[in-house]
Amino acid sequence: MSSTGSGQHEGFTAEERAAMKDHAQELKKEARRSSRADKAAEAERDVLAKIDEMQESDRIMAERVHAVITAGAPVLAPKLWYGMPAYALDGKVVCFFQSAEKFKSRYATLGFSDQAKLDDGTMWAVAFALTELTPEVEARIGALVKQAVS
Repeated sequence: MSSTGSGQHEGFTAEERAAMKDHAQELKKEARRSSRADKAAEAERDVLAKIDEMQESDRIMAERVHAVITAGAPVLAPKLWYGMPAYALDGKVVCFFQSAEKFKSRYATLGFSDQAKLDDGTMWAVAFALTELTPEVEARIGALVKQAVS
């Protein structure tokens, strides 16, 4: 990679390269799975295993987010997406949980793709910083996820 005059490097960060490698591995693993039921069960096991690997604060939030999403929108299928727990409808990611550790951020993120039906006028939020999951935050996540798949 080349350097700019400011001493910064151009290109992808180590974390971004790792996420791309994770995604390539996820695609290969998904292609090797046989039946649709096997794919769904294995994908959920992969998500739960990824959550188990997280640092405690992220893991606690990811477990709760997973529970809220799977209860509130059972039509969404858990899967890994760039090494993150994600939830898809017909194979297309609708929302995902990004741990703070993933890209060395100060907070975890609940993000929504363009597949989510969150449209509200000409501008709306598609990502939410998470520092703690209170009952109010869980209710808001549940409402957002239901709206996203409505």
